Amino acid sequence: MDDFVAGGGRIPAAAQLPDTGQVPAVLQVAGVSTDVLVVLGVVLFALVLFTTEVLPIDVSAILVMVTLMVLEPWTGVSPAEGISGFANEATITVLAMLILSAGVSRTGVVQMLGARMAAFAGGDLRKQLLATIGVAGPASGFVNNTPVVAILVPVITDLAHEGNTSPSKLLIPLSFASMLGGMLTLIGTSTNLLASNVAGRLGDEYPTLHSFSMFEFTHLGAIVLVTGSLYLLFVGHRLLPERVPPEEDYVGEYEMDEYLTDVAVPEASPLVGSTVEEAVDTEQYDVDVLQLVRGESTFLEPIRQKTIRAGDVLRLRTDRGTLAELLSVDELRIVGTPAADEELEPGDETTLVEIVIPRDSTLVGETLETTSFRERYDASVLAFRRGRQLIRDRLEAVRMGVGDTLLVQASVDSIDRLSTNPDFIVAHQVPDPNYRTEKIPAALAIVAGVVAMPALNVLPILVSALAGVVAMVVTGVLHPGELYESVEWSVIFLLAGVIPLGVALERSGGAELIGEAVATSADFLPAIGVLWVFYIATGLVTEVISNNASVVLMIPVAVEAASRIGADPFAFVLAVTFAASTSFLGPVGYQTNLFVYGPGGYRFTDYARIGAPLQVLLSVVTVLGIAAFWGL
Repeated sequence: MDDFVAGGGRIPAAAQLPDTGQVPAVLQVAGVSTDVLVVLGVVLFALVLFTTEVLPIDVSAILVMVTLMVLEPWTGVSPAEGISGFANEATITVLAMLILSAGVSRTGVVQMLGARMAAFAGGDLRKQLLATIGVAGPASGFVNNTPVVAILVPVITDLAHEGNTSPSKLLIPLSFASMLGGMLTLIGTSTNLLASNVAGRLGDEYPTLHSFSMFEFTHLGAIVLVTGSLYLLFVGHRLLPERVPPEEDYVGEYEMDEYLTDVAVPEASPLVGSTVEEAVDTEQYDVDVLQLVRGESTFLEPIRQKTIRAGDVLRLRTDRGTLAELLSVDELRIVGTPAADEELEPGDETTLVEIVIPRDSTLVGETLETTSFRERYDASVLAFRRGRQLIRDRLEAVRMGVGDTLLVQASVDSIDRLSTNPDFIVAHQVPDPNYRTEKIPAALAIVAGVVAMPALNVLPILVSALAGVVAMVVTGVLHPGELYESVEWSVIFLLAGVIPLGVALERSGGAELIGEAVATSADFLPAIGVLWVFYIATGLVTEVISNNASVVLMIPVAVEAASRIGADPFAFVLAVTFAASTSFLGPVGYQTNLFVYGPGGYRFTDYARIGAPLQVLLSVVTVLGIAAFWGL
């Protein structure tokens, strides 16, 4: 039996005393060291946290980091090493790239490109798909794919409605195309940067391993992008049902006709003379006053301090049972029920939109009441959509979750403010976006410089990216105060938290133990078969934990397995990296899938319906490509 790692050092196989049946104190089950058992226990603990999401995923990562430091005698992770993820090259580079991506989005260049492609597409579904993929794929190679999807969701949603197409046909392809495009360059996704860092760290022990160059795998990424694009164009869209009707009608889509009513206030009503806030006891009744109409004037938020007069017409959001009580108690009279969106949008100053709650939103876990949503954003929430579930009762008490879609009624000005707020993704383009179009040349030149410097070996990617951040501020593409709101801090804390987990897995011998077990598959599979197994395994792991966590866990194991069977570890690193960035089976594994979950009206199974065949197809293409370009 080979020697194995325990607590950072090697214990000779002879020390296992197999002949006497006695096991030294340092060893436990089946010759596995206490260190390995503890670290594998932490890994299992992390998997449970990431899968169940009992805590936000970034908080779970920090908890894992703290656990590793507390268990230092077994994990070998000291406090200094535990927090080293915050100063890790991958973490800082990702932070810089998120800021650069925000700078590009502020100029509106991606939105403008999307709008031009939309004009080209018209009402032809094939052209609409081509426009969606043609913008999202290449753009995601040079601008982080997460903000690319956030930017394009409203563009593609409007493209669908204008072209009489269901958004359900286009939004999953948008997300998938962005993932495929992210594999074009080193900076396409945070996963690539983290995988590069892990491979570089392991290079001291495995000579063929090294950090990725800017265009290390661009040729394979291009093949994967083209293959995936052809699938989405000719096969994938046929597997997607029309969950959202082509004609946009939120009243029907959210089944609001039973929850919206216009009532008149007669002179005898006890509500006359009271404010809107005083008019209804929200502790007793589940009702919202959405607007007040007085003659030719319509008043929206903020209206809580508006005094009600005889003859006013109030629009109420409430169920029929509560409405009956209000009519009796307050002597109100029904004058109508909005039957279509146009009746909910009186004039050009009011609109209905959907907004999506992203993973790093400060509203996650909060309610409309605790956030004072109506007062803070001058907007009224009419309903929630959580997957296929519609929530229209007791909205003030509903805790908002990642991926929730809110149907909002607000003034155009309020929607403009919501569109610039990082807590939301507005699923429709705002009428008058405030883009810094004059800064487009500067932004594109900065991104080109950030890409060119490491590609020409002039500067490392870390230095190049940070220099680009400074240039964004100096040229006015970004204002200094916008730097901090441009960063997805949940991603940064996730990276910092999971990096020490990979270190512990390597040092304890856990990676070696698992790698040795997987290597036994070489007894009945060729090396390319084992490589394919790692691709599929990584793809499945990514579905239940984050893509970044799966890379940290799977790369050390894949490298060890490769060395055991005499294969090139670099080929296995590439397979894990590509698989972790192609999470097609559900909305949880990759944030871009969550962005489109609500606006597309999808069911959880819709992702697997279109994604499972694509995952199998790309697993074959990627593995064969790795074998052809890099060898095994």
